[in-house]
Amino acid sequence: MTDEAIVLAGGLGTRLRAVVKDVPKPMAEVNGQPFLDYILDYLIKNKITKVVLAVGYKHEIIQNYLSQNKKFSDLQISYSIENQPLGTGGAISQAITKVDGSYTFIVNGDTFFNIPLNQLEIFAHKKNAEIAIALKELPFSNRYGRVACSSNDRILSFSENKHDQEESCLINGGTYFINKNLFEPFELPQKFSLENDFFKPYLKITQAYGKCFEDFFIDIGIPEDYNLAQKIFKNGSNK
Repeated sequence: MTDEAIVLAGGLGTRLRAVVKDVPKPMAEVNGQPFLDYILDYLIKNKITKVVLAVGYKHEIIQNYLSQNKKFSDLQISYSIENQPLGTGGAISQAITKVDGSYTFIVNGDTFFNIPLNQLEIFAHKKNAEIAIALKELPFSNRYGRVACSSNDRILSFSENKHDQEESCLINGGTYFINKNLFEPFELPQKFSLENDFFKPYLKITQAYGKCFEDFFIDIGIPEDYNLAQKIFKNGSNK
């Protein structure tokens, strides 16, 4: 199994400023410890041994914290530092140069999706996917965009967050398994969005597949869900 992962940890956390100030979003405290701890614990449990942290805003806080935290001493951690915000695609494109193998997992630094990573990898290889995305079915929400798939799980489209009320939908869970060379055939700027600037123009010629998981999912990107996370992780109901 692939033992490398990229954590997208460069977000500014603008929507969280009301409750979390002056730290990168993954360092927001949840039940007494940085949210990043839960992500790294999760990766270790899934047999990840090498992690590239794609960092930007106040990255020194993350680096100092991990350098002093013996809890993650068995993880081989490196940093991809964004001198300016690069967008999701740009962050991945820069960080992936630090990946040793042909494939890597990618997880968001403000999202916890408790899927078995080996199942996503098996699915990706079965489909011969260049990128496999973990999907989550959620009830009505204007917060997330919708993902549409074909009957054989190939991703057909990403749409904006405009859904009919009470209609459930598949969303991008923010966990990926990708081929290291995914972006090589394309002329992409240094800064770009994965969904808007890569998927939308190139989806039809990219082997992109989605697998739906029922596992626990939370995104702490807004105050309401950040506050909810305090209770969930305290009660251990994220397992």
